[in-house]
Amino acid sequence: MHTNQIAAHDPIGWHGTTILCVRRDGQVAMAGDGQVTLGQTVIKGNARKVRRIGPDGGILSGFAGATADAFTLLERLEAKLDRYPNQLERACVELAKDWRTDRYLRRLEAMMAVADGTRSFTLTGNGDVLEPEDGVIAIGSGGNYALSAARALMTVDGLGAEEVARRSMRIAAEICVYTNHSVIVETLGSGAAATEPR
Repeated sequence: MHTNQIAAHDPIGWHGTTILCVRRDGQVAMAGDGQVTLGQTVIKGNARKVRRIGPDGGILSGFAGATADAFTLLERLEAKLDRYPNQLERACVELAKDWRTDRYLRRLEAMMAVADGTRSFTLTGNGDVLEPEDGVIAIGSGGNYALSAARALMTVDGLGAEEVARRSMRIAAEICVYTNHSVIVETLGSGAAATEPR
């Protein structure tokens, strides 16, 4: 997630990404671009910001924000999932509580999108655990572009979740300077499998 002001506790200031999660017809796809920027400079173009977590890899997660902060939150979420197996919402709520009240976690600059076979959530440092009305989540600097594109493409018959995600990410990358075309997509449901950039 790009910001013009780098937080004082984030001396490196890695920012800039787009994460999109689309749920349609029994399939959920989460896509993330690979660009990492430091200020106005592209540092890396193929970072992996979307991954599978949980004991059987049945939960998709994506993050936007300071990379070290996002990994810290990801580890915390995995610990909550170990404590509350097969209860994604409960694990997310417990993480959000800690994130909001713990002095250390409160300083973390990141957002997360998580999804399993049935539900999707956005998690923020304000203690929010938000479930979308339309099955689409987008976070990061290019999130609004990807969200708009995905909502439009959801009206097109015959497009699956993965195709909607890929097309939407392509549009976001053409508009947002902090998003590139190196997209990783992970999918669940309907015989889905992880797919590499294309």
